[in-house]
Amino acid sequence: MQGAGLRLRAVCGRGGVSGHKVEGDGATPLGRLELLRVMYRADRVKPPVCAVPVEPIGKFDGWCDDVADVAYNRPVALPYPASHEPLWRADGVYDVIGVLGWNLSPIVPGRGSAIFLHVATPDFAPTAGCVALELRDVLAALAAGMTGILVRE
Repeated sequence: MQGAGLRLRAVCGRGGVSGHKVEGDGATPLGRLELLRVMYRADRVKPPVCAVPVEPIGKFDGWCDDVADVAYNRPVALPYPASHEPLWRADGVYDVIGVLGWNLSPIVPGRGSAIFLHVATPDFAPTAGCVALELRDVLAALAAGMTGILVRE
């Protein structure tokens, strides 16, 4: 990943990069993804310096990924009856999350949900469709004024 004078190692989805993203394909959507807001684990990191709104993640925060649910591709409070992804994770991958503008305006069921910028696993394993960087690189990119990501093949 490059931008703002930074060159950073990034990993994308296990399904590669796709111009035809669908829910569950493991692909990262092709194109420019606007950074809308940042969430962080206040018990693990300080509030990131960035150009978009910042808010702490709570223990009961989740993101709905059920294509048949009214809250599809939206934040939800846990417990939640439909399929969802918890945002409060033990593994550190979601210590900082940048919500990327994919399938949000309008939300189209099945077009993909929960596309985030987040912290990579130590082995840089592919994501489920997000873009991931080392924690220090996520923080550096945000501090450099990052407002989006350009995903290309």
